[in-house]
Amino acid sequence: MKKLTLLFSILFVSVVTAQTAQDSITFDPQKQLNAAQRLLSGNYGKAVTVGAYGEITYNQPEAQNGELDVQRLVLLFGYKFNDRTQFVTELELEHVEEVFVEQAFVNYAIAPNVSLRGGLMLVPMGIVNEFHEPTTFNGVERPAVDNAIIPTTWREIGFGVTGRFNEISLGYQAYVFNGFKSTIADGEGGVSGFLKGSNGLRGGRQKAIKSTIDSPTLSTKFDYYGVPGLRLGLAGYFGKTQAADDIEEIDGANIGISMIGLDARYAYRRFTARGQFIHASLSDTEAYNNLTGRDLGSALQGWYIEGAFNLLPQEKAQRLFAFVRYEQYDTHAGTDGGLPQNDAYNRNDLTTGLSYHIAPGVVFKGDYQFRDNAVSGGDVANRLNFGIGVWF
Repeated sequence: MKKLTLLFSILFVSVVTAQTAQDSITFDPQKQLNAAQRLLSGNYGKAVTVGAYGEITYNQPEAQNGELDVQRLVLLFGYKFNDRTQFVTELELEHVEEVFVEQAFVNYAIAPNVSLRGGLMLVPMGIVNEFHEPTTFNGVERPAVDNAIIPTTWREIGFGVTGRFNEISLGYQAYVFNGFKSTIADGEGGVSGFLKGSNGLRGGRQKAIKSTIDSPTLSTKFDYYGVPGLRLGLAGYFGKTQAADDIEEIDGANIGISMIGLDARYAYRRFTARGQFIHASLSDTEAYNNLTGRDLGSALQGWYIEGAFNLLPQEKAQRLFAFVRYEQYDTHAGTDGGLPQNDAYNRNDLTTGLSYHIAPGVVFKGDYQFRDNAVSGGDVANRLNFGIGVWF
């Protein structure tokens, strides 16, 4: 009991004395920071930096029971060893029952605007995978493209380099990671697959849980800042999935992945907009499906476009954004062999609602989603959502 009291006392003192003083939200995409970037840049001479973000949601599909959920609470900790070396970690509690380490990496600045990183990190693909704090995006739920195609939150263990070429307004990231886990022996002489048609690669995220690595993967991203108010991103991810030692030589145990992502964010006075396009080409899916009995597609594709307008005067500290977002995403954009394309996996969502930022770091959200798929006469329940998000 004394040890627990001491631990909570230390945590309380750290929060009081070391948390960052800057706002947690900005609508200028060129200045926007995510949680890890804030920890790296915001300790103001303090060795320890502490923060958190979290969201509570209510989802009400038509003609079904609603769901209330503490979706996540993430505790943020950073430590500055010296002017060049820092450590960042995020501890996530999901649905009040699961605990994950979302990030844990060392950042070493070898020169101005050039840093080496190693550890558990976010894969730089799209917008929300890196910027998923609830005050940084409209809508109670993250865009479905970032759920089914990318898939957020996507993090793995690796190392690489990040920095910026200031003279040409270009930021860069390049990492080597372990890949998705594709297959495992089922204990009965067969092979089970983690990847499937409905959500593509999502089931293969290893999340640093005793991660298997057979062949490393390459992840890169470039961000351009040269036009005021505009931020453009180009990302790539290339490699193969990982299979366990006892089955990795079997035909179909691994698949190849080539993923390309384009994203854009823009802000002008009270107007903001963003858009994203992701395409993933998967090889050897016919052999994988034959081996595992799954229905994984050979191509995944999704995109969205969103516009938002602040209904309050620009000089006000509070902001009330009305927004609309349309997205289309298909985890069976292509199939190999005799696998037919499943139209239920070709989906589109139209989401419209309000984001009320009552203070920097606190947002109340409400939206309605019109959801559909390509199945003739298909019945996908529309959904009403409300949420509370915080970040400090």
